[in-house]
Amino acid sequence: MSDTPAGLESLDFRLPGGRPAGRFDPVLVGVVGSGNLEVLLEAADSPDCAIHVDTSARGFGTIWQAVVDDFHTRHALAGVRLSINDMGATPAVVSLRLDQAVAELGRAGQKGTP
Repeated sequence: MSDTPAGLESLDFRLPGGRPAGRFDPVLVGVVGSGNLEVLLEAADSPDCAIHVDTSARGFGTIWQAVVDDFHTRHALAGVRLSINDMGATPAVVSLRLDQAVAELGRAGQKGTP
């Protein structure tokens, strides 16, 4: 049995990492609500970038793949896990939230630093 609530579609993407993000406090941007989404960016013990999407807009896997590929082309993070909760955001809003998460990553508390 799936942990995904009825009516949602779950998608998983794993991309080869390029730029190690290091250890950092989790970053949360956006708000799940009508036509929006939230992105949680966390450090992971993996050399790649794992992205999990729960979305109310079923059947848009190819669009999500294009957005994820564009994100990876621009940022190529390694050692991160992104969790996206989507309630019908447009690809432009998804890209904006992903970029906001990466921008916050630079401001997030670095673990293990004085």
